[in-house]
Amino acid sequence: MKGEYKAGLADGLAIGIGYFSVSFTFGILAVKGGLSALTAGLISLTNLTSAGQFAGLTVILAHGSLVELALTQLVINLRYALMSLSLSQRLGPEFTTRRRMTIAFANTDEIFAVAMGRKAPLTPVYMYGLATLPILGWTLGTVSGAVASGLLNAAVRSALGVALYSMFVAIVVPPMRQLKSVRIVVAAAVIVSCLIAWVPLFKFISSGFAIILSTLAAAALGAWLFPVDLADEEPAEKQEASA
Repeated sequence: MKGEYKAGLADGLAIGIGYFSVSFTFGILAVKGGLSALTAGLISLTNLTSAGQFAGLTVILAHGSLVELALTQLVINLRYALMSLSLSQRLGPEFTTRRRMTIAFANTDEIFAVAMGRKAPLTPVYMYGLATLPILGWTLGTVSGAVASGLLNAAVRSALGVALYSMFVAIVVPPMRQLKSVRIVVAAAVIVSCLIAWVPLFKFISSGFAIILSTLAAAALGAWLFPVDLADEEPAEKQEASA
């Protein structure tokens, strides 16, 4: 049992370090927006979702409603439901409902990728170890950023604030360069967002609903223009054999 937990800790170390650096920026932005370090830390401890937290922070600072906040989280974090369904196929009978709920809380993109890539069978103790350092890194990074916000000068805080958007750009640009479909979907999201922000007719739409509408419109356009027909796809082995 201890060996499984240590294996999980080892596999989650790199994730925890990465989460610390990203959540450090979240802590700075939260305090800059008027939240306390304790509040920012509790948000990270109870959520563990980078994109969802940053989007939620935008809604909170814009004094959006709880409905806007809930819908924003639903749209942005819907992918976790799909990842949980996929991960559940690898969980054995020893994973009780309570254990599955615990694991589901920490089922982030990176933890999901590591768990699915493990060749050995997944055990509850391993999954707990895998989630430990990412949770600690995300929470401690947030608190550290919130506390350090008062010690850093304005130029450094501004530079760290830009780091978040640089991270998102780094995620989006590589697939944009390779796939025309991704470029069109991103362009659609930008156009819808700009229309909502600049056209006087849409001034009544709050920033929270602007995020929701931009996401849904771009996703709908992508699903309509670039549908994926899995029935027409051949397995990789057959494609290689035919080549």
